[in-house]
Amino acid sequence: MAETVRKLDAVERFHLKHFLKELERYKGRHTELVTVYVPAGYDLNAIINHLQQEQGTAGNIKSKSTKTNVQDALERMIQHLKGVGRTPGNGLAAFSGNVAEREGQSDVRVWSLEPPIPMRQRLYRCDKDFVLEPLQTMLADESIYGLVVMDRRDAMIGLLKGKTIVPIRKTHSEVPGKMRAGGQSSVRFARLREGATKEHYKKIADYMKDEFLMMPNLKGIIIGGPGTTINDFMNHEYVTGDVRKKIIGTKDLSYTGEFGLQELLEKSEDLLAAEEVADEKKIMQKFFYALSKDTGLAAYGRDHVMQCVQMGAADVVLLSEELPDEAIEEFEEAAKKLGSEVKLVSTETREGVQLRDIGKYAAILRYPVMF
Repeated sequence: MAETVRKLDAVERFHLKHFLKELERYKGRHTELVTVYVPAGYDLNAIINHLQQEQGTAGNIKSKSTKTNVQDALERMIQHLKGVGRTPGNGLAAFSGNVAEREGQSDVRVWSLEPPIPMRQRLYRCDKDFVLEPLQTMLADESIYGLVVMDRRDAMIGLLKGKTIVPIRKTHSEVPGKMRAGGQSSVRFARLREGATKEHYKKIADYMKDEFLMMPNLKGIIIGGPGTTINDFMNHEYVTGDVRKKIIGTKDLSYTGEFGLQELLEKSEDLLAAEEVADEKKIMQKFFYALSKDTGLAAYGRDHVMQCVQMGAADVVLLSEELPDEAIEEFEEAAKKLGSEVKLVSTETREGVQLRDIGKYAAILRYPVMF
């Protein structure tokens, strides 16, 4: 059975992004930056033994400066891993190297991180850059959207996975063309066209139900096509209620097929952006409702929020992404001790701007607290 990949929450994404941003700054002059990935459940002593062997092999490097830098990086890595003691639950990503700005100087540093998602890859590499792809992959957007493009004759169903469009189903109707065969009455011909169109729409709706109704991680469905077609399709009971609830919008398109899927994506940036911030807006609106109604379940300001966290009264801590890393880490550590949830809030929404303007710290409380 395939393993379900857990999507990172905002705090995990924040920390991983900042960790990667730090490491992306450094470039080796030669292949002397060391990357080590330890899989979840793997014996850390076996990794240390391997690095000690590589340290001996590095003695064969001809360039004296490169040899020194590689051996120093490996020594720092080995000592660091010995200090870690055992492999963390999700594995370990570790990096070391001489990152001095001037050649001939020594500034050997080591960084390590327990990934937010279990590490499955074992890797050792010396290169001019740290190998960051396995961690960058964890940041990839795993959101899935259903895409449907249609007109009265053709339809295609696809998925949007992250930024990739995946066509999954295509159908063609038997709707007669506008030119009717000689001898057919206009009324009978119109009836044939109408019947074939209904069958076409029913088939599309059935395919949508088959593909989307039970799909895990599906965030929504977007439908595109000529405006009159979309209105005709949406204003009748072709789509079941459970599937209809998943539809987040429609777009007027010129194409069907794979070109249509691409056009639908290009025209749906507003819908996708809105979905990204929908959860953020919802939680912030809950906070502002509690604040406006004077329920006693809202707190804001750094000191008041920290006080609520330390009392165990904070249910959800809301922090602006504009806060310094150190402040976010301080609140995250305090919240973790008493089971409070931390959410980072961007300034891309009106509510996020309001949070910034009232001091960048807020909390939704479990019970009222008197200050």
